[in-house]
Amino acid sequence: MNNDFYTLTTYIHTQNKITYPMEDYLEMIYRKKEENLTITTLSKYLNVKKSSCSKMISKLKNLELIITKENKIILTKKGLEVGKYLYHRHQVLEIFLRDLNQNNFKLEQVEKLEHFIDEITLKNIEKRIQTDSNYFS
Repeated sequence: MNNDFYTLTTYIHTQNKITYPMEDYLEMIYRKKEENLTITTLSKYLNVKKSSCSKMISKLKNLELIITKENKIILTKKGLEVGKYLYHRHQVLEIFLRDLNQNNFKLEQVEKLEHFIDEITLKNIEKRIQTDSNYFS
């Protein structure tokens, strides 16, 4: 009998990484890093309550992924690296799914898939995109 099968919950809880909501926040902070991003503006971009956004900002500060200075949200060096990867992951998946699904493309699929894809699969999708077209040249 194959003992390699686990429930999705087991896979999720055995990984040492930031949470999926944290990924969403970091990706958006990275996207808007050139703006004077505040909790108010970030909460609007993410369509979340200001109080929820404030709680998440505290968590990201504790992980040393961001700092706040004069009410502005600023990525740390570590936060920049993570945010850059998250944004790149999103772009690769969006390009791939737009090409694959064409008129049936839904951004929702990107938002769902990006949290579950591993780096190896992402790199292979990126290679496939580069082979099939000039998306990244």
